[in-house]
Amino acid sequence: MTAIRSPLADDARTVTGEALQGMVVDLIDLSLFAKQLHWNVTGRTFRSIHRQLDQAVDVARRHTDLAAERAVAIGVNPDGQVGTVAHRGQIHGVESGYVQDEKVVRLMTDVLADVITRTRGRMDATAEPDPVTQDLIIDALKELEMQHWMFQAMI
Repeated sequence: MTAIRSPLADDARTVTGEALQGMVVDLIDLSLFAKQLHWNVTGRTFRSIHRQLDQAVDVARRHTDLAAERAVAIGVNPDGQVGTVAHRGQIHGVESGYVQDEKVVRLMTDVLADVITRTRGRMDATAEPDPVTQDLIIDALKELEMQHWMFQAMI
């Protein structure tokens, strides 16, 4: 039995919970990926990319927390454990060692595009069953798409 009673019908809670869980996994994965690049970027444009990666991490972490807390508010337990993220995450890691600045920009641009595509699918899936969650997803998309633009502009 859950300690939190959902304001949503069971089917709406299921769809919304799946969307939020997917976001939690994607955003934790994104924050880890960006932080790995942040620590290992090298090249002429190191400083600006290093700082932009920190901004991307901040966006991912902030929206992870919002998605997880929304899940709990509707009676769904989010799972952000390392095993869950490793098993369900769709972002492939980067090689060990230093990564050239131009490669970092391309990697982040591609990964953000993939995360945005999945997040847009979640936005569509929650439109009918839970517009409140959809609004949260839209807010995350605004910032993810801004990060995507910022990295694309460096190519």
